[in-house]
This record gives sequence, C-alpha cells and structure tokens, in this order.
Amino acid sequence: MTEPTPPTGPGDPGRPHHRIGLVVPSSNTTVERELPALLRRHPDADFSFHSSRMRMHTVSPEELRAMNAQRERCVDEIGDAGVDAVLYACLVALMVQGHTDGVGAHELTERAVVDQLTRRGPAPQVTSSAGALVHALRATGARRVALVMPYLRPLAETVVAYVEAEGITVTDWRALEIADNAEVGCIAGTTVLDAARSLDLSGADALVLSACVQMPSLPLVQAAEDEFGLPVLSAATAGAFTLLDLLGLPVDLPGAGRLLTRDAKAAV
Repeated sequence: MTEPTPPTGPGDPGRPHHRIGLVVPSSNTTVERELPALLRRHPDADFSFHSSRMRMHTVSPEELRAMNAQRERCVDEIGDAGVDAVLYACLVALMVQGHTDGVGAHELTERAVVDQLTRRGPAPQVTSSAGALVHALRATGARRVALVMPYLRPLAETVVAYVEAEGITVTDWRALEIADNAEVGCIAGTTVLDAARSLDLSGADALVLSACVQMPSLPLVQAAEDEFGLPVLSAATAGAFTLLDLLGLPVDLPGAGRLLTRDAKAAV
C-alpha cells in the first residue's frame, strides 16, 4: 500500500489525498472524464489526476507501436508530479504486443514502468488498462466473458486472443470497426448498448461493455447490468477497481456495477 500524498489544496484535510498519474494517448478524451468521475464518488479519499500524453490518432499496429515508444518520456513527466499510482491508459496498445514466454505485455510494461520510477525513488503503484481488465475479471470470478470493442476486426481479434491467453474464455464479441481514435470518443451510448444486445450472453459470466478506455460507457454500466442480469465492466471501472485495490482503499463507488460495490473482493 502506498502512503497517501499529504493534502496540498482545497478539500477535507482529514481525508487522504492520492495523486493518480495517467499515461494517455494524445487523442483520448474519455479516460480523463470517466476515471475522475468514478473515483470522486469514493466516500473516504480524495484524488487528483496528472496526465502525460503519447501521440496517437489512428488505432493501427503501426501507430500503437510508435505511441508505446514514447512511454519513458511520459513516465518521467508524471513521475515529476510525485504520483501515488500510475495507470498506463491504452488497453489495445499493450494487448497487440501479445505474450512473451507466457507473460503478457501488460505485465512486462508495468514492470518496466516500476523499474523506471524506482530509479528516482520509491515507486508508486502501477497498473495498465490491459492489466486492470484482466485483474478485475479475475476478481469477479468470471471465466467466460463477452466483449464490446471499438476496434477494427484484426485488432479486435488480437484482444480476444490476449484475453483468452490469460485464461478467460471469450464467448462472444462485437467490434464497431472504428479506426479514428477521436471518433471512438464520440460513439453514442445507444450504439454501444445495441452492440451489447446483439451478443449471445447465455454462456457468459460477465460482460465487458467497453474494452477500451476511449469508448464512452460509464453512464451505461449500471443500466446494462440491470438489463442483462450479470456483472458489467468497462475499461474505466476495471481501472478504478484496480487502482483502489493497489492503494489499499475500500472499493465503494456506487452506481457503476457490482464490481465497484463495497462487497467486491479484491484479488491482488
């Protein structure tokens, strides 16, 4: 558990304050809305958010590789803010790299970020959108999941293969086939829900309504869970869950699915 940063601004001085560092694709406009909206629901802690951006516009293997090459600069920048936890906020950028000797790219990247930050002092807690989704699915006990994704079909197939390599069966999935990352941030909620409604959920333990931190879904999660009757996650809710878990904070964020209720079980 990381010791919280002492409060330095407005807010209740009796509540712990945690600085969250975000490494974000330059065209992402969603994660910096949805993650703060979630964590600011926490009853016992306050959070601030400190981002560094990697240039990326088109969600293609070539641009994702070029974006990942900017990681060290971004990590140094958010390290300067003295953050308590880091989220590497691009799921497909890591999943497209697959596994090496059975180890997922999310684990290798998280270790590299920890190593880089450790060279300058005590390292913050580190996760990634890819790692957080895997972690949250395991925490729910889900072994069979359905996915909704914005990606072009080849990248979507890569995500499916990555999740399955982590020991979680993908029972059905939908790809909205959008390559422009800025356009992904404007996908209508009705489009996301219609995609979910077209899935065969009969064999699924959980539904990932948005396997992408850029595709908006936070207002839909609770409604989808009520409609479909099974746990509904998104990249944003999985990220919030894992950050709270790593910081040793209770999971109690109402209105965003049972993953984030006070009865959720952490599994770090």
